Amino acid sequence: MRTWKRYLERQVQRDLNRKMVFVGGPRQVGKTTMSRRILGRRRGYLNWDIPEDREAILKRILPDTSMWVFDELHKYRKWRNYLKGLYDQYYETKKILVTGSARLDLYRFGGDSLQGRYHYLRLHPFSAGELGIDDQDGMETLLHLGGFPEPFLGGSEVEARRWSREYRARLIEEEIGSLERIQDLGTLELLMLRLPELVGSPLSINALREDLQVAHSTVAGWLEVFERTYAIFRLSPFGAPRIRAVKKERKHYHFDWTLVEEPAARFEKMVACHLLKWVHFQQDSKGEDIELRYFRDVDRREVDFVLTRKNRPIQFIECKLGDTGVDRGLRYLKERFPEVPAFQVSLRGKTDRLATREKIRLLPAWRYLRNLV
Repeated sequence: MRTWKRYLERQVQRDLNRKMVFVGGPRQVGKTTMSRRILGRRRGYLNWDIPEDREAILKRILPDTSMWVFDELHKYRKWRNYLKGLYDQYYETKKILVTGSARLDLYRFGGDSLQGRYHYLRLHPFSAGELGIDDQDGMETLLHLGGFPEPFLGGSEVEARRWSREYRARLIEEEIGSLERIQDLGTLELLMLRLPELVGSPLSINALREDLQVAHSTVAGWLEVFERTYAIFRLSPFGAPRIRAVKKERKHYHFDWTLVEEPAARFEKMVACHLLKWVHFQQDSKGEDIELRYFRDVDRREVDFVLTRKNRPIQFIECKLGDTGVDRGLRYLKERFPEVPAFQVSLRGKTDRLATREKIRLLPAWRYLRNLV
């Protein structure tokens, strides 16, 4: 299988010269492959899930090398204190890279803070920009195979579907089961199976609670677990005094967009993943105060995505499968924020022009997404 130099490698190498680096992201997104590339021929890779490595970590019998890579160390309850001790002792002579398939900035087991001792970066699946996609056929391939390295590089849609099904099961059994104290993993899996049907719409915890016959707080807690382990991400609504926006309901998306069968919803999900990847890169590498949101008002006008900087809109994005007229929700937002660039991107459309009356750019998705990270 072809290996791929990832978009974060240069940033990781720069940050390692100053502090420890934590790299989080979904399971099987390529963190181990990337860390081994950075490590090169040097010894120093230790995986908490491998018994021999776990014993070496606990006994502090570490390789005599200039760099250590700790994979899945967050599964050790005292991992933060462990790393603090290593860093304080060896920060002048050792580079320390820590990877894990969970939000390493949120798993705070161990007590003592690592404040000021690390940079946190998030690795995302492949995207049009990272792959250099420059036509509609490339976008269709990415849409059907997904952005995770194994199914995408494998090139088979059948194998991609098999991978996706197995991935979901392993996420619950191996990842969530080892990190969270959840007794009813069966009902948790039912929630995971239910969520893809609800992608792109405001998520009602009350409706899910009734479907699963569990408490509201239980469903809310499980959704937070899915976020912490990179199974899903949620977007808050964008609101401003001049628009009658909804204020509380959040939408959710999966990092594996192939879980959704319906083409328009899958395409919207893929665009959401591309935009979040760009947002996280701006946040993690440049310290930008940028967020990804969506718009929906009480009159049911909607815009799929709103990019904000310091809570002010900087871009509106609407997704369509093919060429259509300008979306009414996008037109509504553009009229109220005329200075904000607005884009209507289509998966299979050929139109590439500025709608002169509305000042909204209509263009194929690959032309828009290839300019992101």
